[in-house]
Amino acid sequence: MRVIAVCLLVISSGLSVAAQTPKAQAPAAASANGAPPDNYTYDAGGRRDPFVSLLGTGTGPRLASTRAEGAAGLTVGEISVRGIMQSRSGLIAMIQGPDNKTYLVHQGDKFVDGAVKSITPQGLVLVQQVNDPLSLVKQREILKLLRSAEGAKP
Repeated sequence: MRVIAVCLLVISSGLSVAAQTPKAQAPAAASANGAPPDNYTYDAGGRRDPFVSLLGTGTGPRLASTRAEGAAGLTVGEISVRGIMQSRSGLIAMIQGPDNKTYLVHQGDKFVDGAVKSITPQGLVLVQQVNDPLSLVKQREILKLLRSAEGAKP
């Protein structure tokens, strides 16, 4: 009987202490669409925020485009030769990029991944830098013919 009285005394004193301590405020309920409330902050502690989409649609930093303006911002694979013109200084090529703009290039002009080696009446000879670590060849020559000459049979 004494044991039961002691147990009841301990339990009742624990309940009275628990009743006297202030209860923590309940967190604000989430909005109707399931998003966290406006005053919500997340302490990452080295973990990712579970409320941020994994698809990358957040406000993460984006890399700025390093491409130059004009023909220097095009790659060798993106261009097509539209025409070859003769000038006092030599041949000039008219090329078209994926943006459907026409650019004039001279021998020695550079692209993102190559340069104009020479201009012939039939088209352009380009030197492209090969970006493959397993390849033994680091440069290759590419011949881009005039558009009208591409469809012709040799």
